[in-house]
Amino acid sequence: MNIINAIINLVNNPVTQLVNYYKTRNRANNMGDALEEYVKDLFANSFELNEVERNRRLSEVFSYLGNNSNPPDAMLKNGDAIEVKKIESPNSALALNSSYPKHKLYSNSSMISKACRQAECWAEKDMIYAVGVVEKNKNILKSLCFVYGTDYCASDEVYSRIKATIKNGVEAISGVQFAETKELGHINKVDPLGITYMRVRGMWGIENPFKVFNYIYERDNSKEFNFMCIIDYEKWNSLDNIHELIDLSLKTVNLEIVDVEIKNPDNPAKLVNAKLIKFSR
Repeated sequence: MNIINAIINLVNNPVTQLVNYYKTRNRANNMGDALEEYVKDLFANSFELNEVERNRRLSEVFSYLGNNSNPPDAMLKNGDAIEVKKIESPNSALALNSSYPKHKLYSNSSMISKACRQAECWAEKDMIYAVGVVEKNKNILKSLCFVYGTDYCASDEVYSRIKATIKNGVEAISGVQFAETKELGHINKVDPLGITYMRVRGMWGIENPFKVFNYIYERDNSKEFNFMCIIDYEKWNSLDNIHELIDLSLKTVNLEIVDVEIKNPDNPAKLVNAKLIKFSR
């Protein structure tokens, strides 16, 4: 299973009332969890299965299903990693908290869990960001996009360099005691009594893909639901089932595959050839 399967399943199952859909199946009570369950179903094509069958299907498709504390939210067996994000405004940024944007996911990252690292034999995975825009107070999924980290955010060293520079600067403060931490700093004995400590945390965020790629895609606000996906040529040509999506686009209203050029996240002066897949209803 890959991103092409997920897009095909989305066109065939464009569920927007996610909380109602998943609440009746006792799988989710809030929009964030419902969106994650929907993305899992898109990749696994597990919509109409009972709980036992669905669990078995998810186990066949995914090597790892995560939690809110560590990225990613899921990993496809021998395939991509997936991070699901919910926002409530069309132009809201994504809150990534202590984890900076992932160009790719690496097995030696300190931000992933042991279970994720040992889920299968892997060194790096392409990262799909699945971002859903939810109409506030109505729990309606208005927009969804899939975009790869390699097309969306800069390489790992750009963020890790900033993190290391800040961490080294904090640790250069004299007259205080530092403790081991995965955060930017944990400073003990800040005050004369030695009873006060301070945690220094990085709170990362990134503009959402709809805003980042507004130079090639604009949502149709007259439609109930909009979907957008960007896949660069290198990734597109590595997928073995693109013809299934191409065939579907020829017979489906409002499903288009367009050739575009996107900015290289590491050097915007260079343009990258990509496919833009868009769907609305």
